[in-house]
Amino acid sequence: MTYIVMALKSEVQAFVDKYKLQKSHLGSFSLYYDDTRKIILSGVGIKSAREATQTLINQYDICDTDIFLNIGICAAKSSSKIGTLMDIGVVVYNGVSQGFAKNKKDIVCVDEALSEAKYDLVDMESYGFLDAVLHSPAIKNFHILKVVSDHFEPQSVTKEKTKSLIFKAINDINKLLLSTEGCQ
Repeated sequence: MTYIVMALKSEVQAFVDKYKLQKSHLGSFSLYYDDTRKIILSGVGIKSAREATQTLINQYDICDTDIFLNIGICAAKSSSKIGTLMDIGVVVYNGVSQGFAKNKKDIVCVDEALSEAKYDLVDMESYGFLDAVLHSPAIKNFHILKVVSDHFEPQSVTKEKTKSLIFKAINDINKLLLSTEGCQ
C-alpha cells in the first residue's frame, strides 16, 4: 500500500482526478483511497502533517513493502523552475538538520509562508511528516516529494495552479518511486 500525506485539497484533487479515488474519513481527517493508495488530507503546518501521518500509522498494519509519502508544493529560489519535482533527503527545522537519504535535496520547513528567498527550498509540512515516520519502526520506505509552486510569492499560488502542478508531476512521482523501490 502507498500512504500519502498531503496538506491541501487542491494537491489531493490531482490524485483524485487521475485515479478516481473514493472519499471517506479517518478520525478528523478526509481520506481518499483505492486498492493501492490511501491519501490523507492533513491541512497546512507541521503539527497537522505529524497528526495526519500518525493517524495513518496508528490505523493500518504497516508492512515492509508499504511506502509512505509526503507530497506537496514548495517555494524555491528562482534558479528552480516552477513545476520541478524535488526529491528531498534532508529536512531542516529550527536550525536542526535531519538527513534521511543521500544525494537528494535539502528543504527548510517553516511555520509561516515566506515572501523572501532566504533558503533554496521551503515548505510547511515536511518536518511533521518526517518526525512521525522516523518514530515508527514499522516504516521502512518513505519519501518527501515536493513540486516547486512559486519563487517565494505565496500570493501567486492558486488552487487551480496547485492542482495542475501536482497533476503534471504524478507520472514523474510514479517513475521516481519505481526507480527507488525498496531503497532509502
